[in-house]
Amino acid sequence: MLKPVSNPPNPWRTTDVEWLEGPPPAELHVYEERAKTILSENDSPDVGFRFSLNPYRGCHHACAYCYARRSHQYWDFGAGTDFERRIVVKVNAPELLEQAFRRRGWEPETIVISGNTDCYQPLEANYRLTRRCLELCRKYDNPVAIITKSLLIRRDAGVLAELAAGAGAGVFVSVPFIDPEVARKMEPGAPSPLRRLETVKLLNDAGVPCGVSLAPLIPGLNDSTIVETLERAREAGARRAFTTLVRLSGEVLPVFLERISEQFPPERVNKIVNGIREMRGGALNDSTFGRRMEGTGPRWLLIESLFNTACRRLGINTEDMADEPRRAPPRRPVQGSLF
Repeated sequence: MLKPVSNPPNPWRTTDVEWLEGPPPAELHVYEERAKTILSENDSPDVGFRFSLNPYRGCHHACAYCYARRSHQYWDFGAGTDFERRIVVKVNAPELLEQAFRRRGWEPETIVISGNTDCYQPLEANYRLTRRCLELCRKYDNPVAIITKSLLIRRDAGVLAELAAGAGAGVFVSVPFIDPEVARKMEPGAPSPLRRLETVKLLNDAGVPCGVSLAPLIPGLNDSTIVETLERAREAGARRAFTTLVRLSGEVLPVFLERISEQFPPERVNKIVNGIREMRGGALNDSTFGRRMEGTGPRWLLIESLFNTACRRLGINTEDMADEPRRAPPRRPVQGSLF
């Protein structure tokens, strides 16, 4: 049961405002929900984790390519602007997590927060659900991993550092586009790439192992900046990185095509679309388990080689990370997995 909030909280009027950039122009509608469960168990070979936790549904970052757009339709919302402006808040997420930890038979295992939408989107400044879940992971000595674009994660550097020194914690900051103009067109509600890289450095300096996600890889948009992004990430202290090919399943595809058609000239749109087809066997998406995150063909193999070669040169994803915290997320291949 969704409860609409008549006067949504304003995250730009909190003590956390220094971690937020300016408010986006879109009108925001907030719905509070008392969820029945909070942990999702994944059995897909496309992702490298078992348990995920998502305190929010929908995302104000408004990334054109977000695969989570489709899930917003389960609540009779649209995959387009509804996904960006109608946010569902699972207000009882911490209580449900503590129930899971206290359940007989629970064994500490990495929980990925933000397996679907960003757990540090602006409303987190008010609701603090992610922060409370992290505190529970610390209390119950349970490892955690996070992927985010948000600067608000800086607020929780202290608790993440304590987790990293104990049960284990790892963060990936998503920086698919190093060009700020391209980033703004594709991720209009997210912070600039420069400030995200500053977050990578801040977290690593605080003792939180923090890498970068170059996902999704979109040919014609960010394949030419892979090496530059990895170099900038390494300067910020990143020792882990991954990338995946863009997923355009179902209603995500028309949203993506509409956005790139609005933001780029026709010749570049054709370059992007043809590049995706080249890596998807002539299609724009492949929903086959095990192949959703990776491409095929010589161009994809070249990108894989470029990515992995640059990582080796920079000392990223190496096997000599003796300083990793105990029970940290396991090492997995660079492509096709998060942790």
